Amino acid sequence: MHDFDPEIEKALDKQIPLWSTRGWFDAGFLAVIIIVIVGLFAGWPIWNYAIRGGFPNDIGARQDIGGWGPGGINGSGQAPSIPGLPLLVDKDTPDSARSRVGFDGETYNLVFSDEFNTDGRTFWPGDDPFWEAVDLHYWGTTDYEWYDPDAAITKNGNLEITLSQEPWHNLNFRSAMLQSWNKFCFTGGYIEVRASMPGTPDAMGFWPGAWTMGNLARAGYGATNHGVWPYTYNSCDVGTMPNQTWANGTGPAAALHSGDRDYGGILSYAPGQRLSACTCPGEDHPGPNVNVGRGAPEIDITESQIDWRGTGSTSQSIQFLPSDAGYAWKNSTPDTVIFNDNITFQNIWMGSVNQESASVITLTDDTSFDGAGYLSFAFEYDPGSNGEFFSLLGRITWAVNNAPSWEIHASAIGPNADTQIGQRLISEEPMSIILNLGISNSFQTPQWDKIRFPGILRIDYVRVYQKGDPQVGCDPPSHPTSDYINRHLEAYMNPNLTMWTETNNLTWPKNSLSEGGCA
Repeated sequence: MHDFDPEIEKALDKQIPLWSTRGWFDAGFLAVIIIVIVGLFAGWPIWNYAIRGGFPNDIGARQDIGGWGPGGINGSGQAPSIPGLPLLVDKDTPDSARSRVGFDGETYNLVFSDEFNTDGRTFWPGDDPFWEAVDLHYWGTTDYEWYDPDAAITKNGNLEITLSQEPWHNLNFRSAMLQSWNKFCFTGGYIEVRASMPGTPDAMGFWPGAWTMGNLARAGYGATNHGVWPYTYNSCDVGTMPNQTWANGTGPAAALHSGDRDYGGILSYAPGQRLSACTCPGEDHPGPNVNVGRGAPEIDITESQIDWRGTGSTSQSIQFLPSDAGYAWKNSTPDTVIFNDNITFQNIWMGSVNQESASVITLTDDTSFDGAGYLSFAFEYDPGSNGEFFSLLGRITWAVNNAPSWEIHASAIGPNADTQIGQRLISEEPMSIILNLGISNSFQTPQWDKIRFPGILRIDYVRVYQKGDPQVGCDPPSHPTSDYINRHLEAYMNPNLTMWTETNNLTWPKNSLSEGGCA
């Protein structure tokens, strides 16, 4: 114990000079700490702005931090979980590929790339800041394979997705699907994937895909897709209703008789747009308010297949709802443009009770297989602006090996009098990226006597470009997703749920046009 004595304490204080050597050392050390802190939080941003021409959030002005938020966080607010804060723009992307002139004549700058040059990368949850491989059966398209994260790895400068014939989770095949869902998203711009297809050009069956989908749905997680995929709609009318019919089910006539003959002419079995512009006040909705229609449209970069001529081909498509009468989108000029009809032609499949599809097939070659050759597949798109009038500005231009293949304008999916629906939008949602290799009768019937396993999809790179200010991130103010996803994590994390209403007893948001309205 120490008994305090004022006289003794006063005497002791006088023995320690105020500016002793130790005092100077402590003061100097404190000054160094202050200078470092000020330099880090004030000096570096000032230098970055004055010398380099932009703050770190200006993606086009920086290539040396890992994300576009504080500390290199990604679009969902998560910090990369691997050392080194990997670049949003891969350092291995050559300078010659840092910008491009678009099909619209404008300059596009690189905002994201992955060259896959580091061998041995894996994609289990938490392994990578921008990609995650799922662990599930993709039952939605009755696939034969189980998607297993171990079937995807980087090797020899490629992302390799291997589809092997082996028993796995009571299925006979194993493969992989990578997603950038809720990690990296983009709105508008140009995305390019360079790849070598699996198998050989004389054996049908493999289903390699590179595609994008709105972040409000997660591929393979059925409950999240229910009533969201592939809606791209901001009108409040019968197009938001189950089966695209009025509440009493008596019409419009085109919804009852112009559809799939295998289903008695019914146009749509869609459950209705869960997050529509008709959502009643106070109901569950991602925002920015209940009067904004939300969904998860799909734009496919490539779904590659084998043509009967013994060559490769690619299907490049947009999937959307609600549907036109007879799935008959406007497929002629000026609404739609095919740039070379010697190798490019409209897909005869235009839709079904689940979705409408604007799809075109382009013949490729017989050499870009099994690592022997590569092709690039891409699309460039303008979402247009919010609102019905400005949505007519939207368009998508697809390309194969840097040559445009076909183009669709928003006018091709405009209002349809027969079904009494309004303008479908060229996606305004933040789009995530999916890379996968499947096998299923749903796409192309496998030639079991010819196809050889394993098949390997090799992806050389993924690159995303945008013009003007970068529009990257999965939670933009105009189309937020983060809060909604966080409030319904069970649906986004449990692939065994097939319908939204299976999730914690959630109910379907009330639609003002439904029976009973908003009462």
